[in-house]
Amino acid sequence: MTSPYRHDNADPVAETSIGEIIGNISNDLSQLFRQEVELAKAEIRQEATKAGKAAGMLGGAGFAGYLAVLLLSFAVVFGLGNVIDYGWAFLIVGIVWAAIGAVLFVNGRKKLKTVDPVPRRTAETLKEDAQWLKNPTG
Repeated sequence: MTSPYRHDNADPVAETSIGEIIGNISNDLSQLFRQEVELAKAEIRQEATKAGKAAGMLGGAGFAGYLAVLLLSFAVVFGLGNVIDYGWAFLIVGIVWAAIGAVLFVNGRKKLKTVDPVPRRTAETLKEDAQWLKNPTG
C-alpha cells in the first residue's frame, strides 16, 4: 500500500534528509577550504619568486660593490705608486663595476618594494565566504 503523503512526481530536494543536507554542506565547505588553501599557496609562491629575484639582484649588487672596492683599491695603489697604464685600467674597470652595482641595487630595491607577503585574493575570498556563511540565502 502506498502512502497518501507520497506522490510519484514529488520534488527530490524536498525528500532529501537533514543528514544528507548537512553532509553536502560539509563536503562543500571542505572543498571550498581546500580551494582557498591552494589559492593561498599559489599567491605565496608567486610572492616568494618575486622576493627571490629581488634578493638575487641585491646579492649581485653586493658582489659588484665588493669588486668595485677591490678594483678601485688596486687602481689607487697602482695609480699613485707609479702612474702607468695598468693603474688607469684598474680605475676604469672599477668605475664600471661601481656603475653596475648601483644599477643592480636600485633595481633590486625597487623589486623588493613590490613584494606583498599577504595573500590578498585569498583574504578577500575568505571574507566573502564568511559573509556567505552568515547569510547563505541572501
